[in-house]
Amino acid sequence: MTSTLPAPVPTPETEHYWRAAAEGVLALQRCTACGWLGHRGRQFCAACTGEELEWFAASGEATLYSYVIVERGEGAFAERTPYAVAIVELVEGPRMITNVVGVEQTPEALVLDMPLRVTFERRGEHALPVFEPAAGGAG
Repeated sequence: MTSTLPAPVPTPETEHYWRAAAEGVLALQRCTACGWLGHRGRQFCAACTGEELEWFAASGEATLYSYVIVERGEGAFAERTPYAVAIVELVEGPRMITNVVGVEQTPEALVLDMPLRVTFERRGEHALPVFEPAAGGAG
């Protein structure tokens, strides 16, 4: 799916994350010292401040943890209303802020704990991970 919304602006810390997303892979970081998991890229572990971080491909599976439905947007976002800004919990453990697509943007359709899977929305040269109902989920 292609979007007219703003594209991500990678930093040296997040470059691997965005490159993986452009290839259809949700990448996570793991601290080899303490096992902390996160996304988007850091220079230091958020738990132990260690510098031994590695990237790996996540499963792309998640559940809907929380959300808010945006009814009025500005600029390019106004064309998409209503849309859900969601927190999903990846099966690997980290939570991330994203959008849920492929389902009505209503409380009746956006059921907490519903199984989701990652898909990617093209934004220029980059891709943004968003989530859609997984097989057997709501929608």
